[in-house]
Parts: sequence; structure tokens; C-alpha cells
Amino acid sequence: MRPIWKGHLTFGLVTIPVKLYTATESKDIRFRLLHRSCMTPIQNKRYCPHHEQIVDWNDVVRGYEYAKDKFIAMADDELDSVPLETAGTVAVTSFADLHEIDPIFYEKSYYLAPDEGGQKAYRLLHDTLGEITKVAVGKVVIKEKEHLVAVRPYDGTLVMSTLYYADEVRAVGDIPELPVQAKVHPNEKKMAMQLIEGLIAAFKPADYRDDYREALQKVIAAKVDGETVAVPTRKPEKVVDLMEALRRSLQMNRREKPASRRRPVRPSSGQAATPRVAAMHERHR
Repeated sequence: MRPIWKGHLTFGLVTIPVKLYTATESKDIRFRLLHRSCMTPIQNKRYCPHHEQIVDWNDVVRGYEYAKDKFIAMADDELDSVPLETAGTVAVTSFADLHEIDPIFYEKSYYLAPDEGGQKAYRLLHDTLGEITKVAVGKVVIKEKEHLVAVRPYDGTLVMSTLYYADEVRAVGDIPELPVQAKVHPNEKKMAMQLIEGLIAAFKPADYRDDYREALQKVIAAKVDGETVAVPTRKPEKVVDLMEALRRSLQMNRREKPASRRRPVRPSSGQAATPRVAAMHERHR
């Protein structure tokens, strides 16, 4: 694996040379666009409507539209030389509790590894963050954008997650169906709580698989072999009364769960809202 970025992580007067590696990868099944008549992959060409010709990559530049149909070209060296202190540096400005950063702000995660000469300071930051259970918050410039980032210890390394800025998270008030105007009966809430408590379990990513991807791979393999794929018939979903749905769900859960796991795990006083939030944040640790 090759680093996608090199620079320094700084907090106070401490400077740590670091390398950045992509921490995640998509496992989606990708399709090509084909010409139906001959099954040839379609090519996307860079076409200039002004000159009515295909443009070579060497003649392509990036431009910013500063007014309607008016552009200014920006060269790579101009983008790299933008006068900003965070260029080439993960500049840590504060430390915060993990639960203070809602999961909606997380964008993408990267592994931070020490570069030459930075092993000791890297280990110091890793161990200290783990001991005080804090995350480092700062900024870094990557791919022509200054990212807000959070750095935290994870599995013996440091993970840097890019965060959305506040103005990049759309306001809930923009959704016409919110806030929801509905009354919940105390019995409905009680049954929902029992159902949720019966399903509480530690989050283990390895327990989850992409069933759709595996099923799609089987469909593709069968089609390659010239086999007919049987499509299961889907029955329309029936609208069930809320109380009846809760009652059936509780009965089903009791049948499927061993007796030892059906005992409700109630949160301690003052922590009623904690399990949901903690579970969401656990996905980013």
C-alpha cells in the first residue's frame, strides 16, 4: 500500500512527520456501459463544442467559473502554492470528546503512519490520546480543499477522519416532513423499549455481510454460464397496526433468542439516551 499524502502533524510545538493511507475501500460491483447492438464498451471522450473536436489530456486545464460562462484557469503549481498554514500539515488546534462529534459529520477515514524520524512522537500522541480518551481536532489541505479533521487512536495506529463543516450539513428544518407531529401511547413506547432491549448486542463489523453483493455475484455467474435465474416473487407489504407489529416482534424475538439473552439490559440512571449515541460512535472507532 502506498501513501497518498505526506506531511506533518503538529500540536503545540510538537511536529510529527506522517504518511497518509486510505483506510477504507468500496466493494461495490461495477458495471460498464455498452453499446446494445455490439456489446462494445462506450468511451467517454473530452469534446470541445467550440472547436468541435476531441481534446487531448495535455490541452485540458482546470477552471473556475467566477461569472456566468466566464472562467479563469488554475494551474497545478498555483493550487499547490495557495498561502495557507495548513498546507502540508495536519494542524491540531484542540482536543475533544469523541461523543461531541456526531456521526453525521464524518466523511472519510485514513490511516496515519509515522514517517522517518517521527516514531517516538507518534507513539506518544497515540498513547496519550488513548489514555485521556480524547480526539485531536484540526485542519489539513488535501486535494485542493482544507478539511476539518479528527485524529483518534484505533487498533495500534492513528486514524484521521475528514469531517464536514457545519455549513455542509443540511439543516433538518429544510425537510418538509419534519418535525413529526404524532402522539405515541405510553404502552407503545414500553413495548418498543422491550423490543430494543432484547436486541441489544455488541457491534461486531465482521458479523455483517453484503448479502445483496453476494446474491448479485451469483446472478452474474449464472448468466455467464447461460443459466436461467429464478426471480423470487415479492408479496406486497401489508400495513400492520403499530401495537400489533410491536406485539408480533416481541413474540418473534422471544422465540429466536435463548432465555439467557432475553433479559433486558437497562441503562443506569442518567444514561437513557447513551446506548444509541454510543453505538453510532462505536462505528467510527
